[in-house]
Amino acid sequence: MAQPIRVRNTRGELVEAKAVSASDAKSVGRILDHVSRDGGVTITRRNEPLAVVIPVEAYARLAASEQASLDSLAGEFDRVLDRMQQPGMARAMQRAFAMTPEELGRSAAQRAGKPPAAARGALAARVRARKPRGRA
Repeated sequence: MAQPIRVRNTRGELVEAKAVSASDAKSVGRILDHVSRDGGVTITRRNEPLAVVIPVEAYARLAASEQASLDSLAGEFDRVLDRMQQPGMARAMQRAFAMTPEELGRSAAQRAGKPPAAARGALAARVRARKPRGRA
């Protein structure tokens, strides 16, 4: 017997997909023909996309790539968390939270290898763009 197919529900939980045989869903036959011939079908309700039916091989590839992405993000999170546990990081984070936006911008620009003046100019331009022009 094949492995159960698992999908993420609307709450993001990984659940086993409901299985319905083609004989139980007689009108599904044409859809399955399109899927096997064309690689997928979009099912609409009131002209709005509602679902996509794809071959199981395509689903397996998508599910594997999703898991690889989650593994990659989990690994990155673990590395950042490990760095945050190093001695002195608590003090560094407290300093960062105490910085003004300008100080934080200069620090970020220095870490990124950009000249602080360029960062200040870019920050000033963004601030000017957000300020309302005149009063009502």
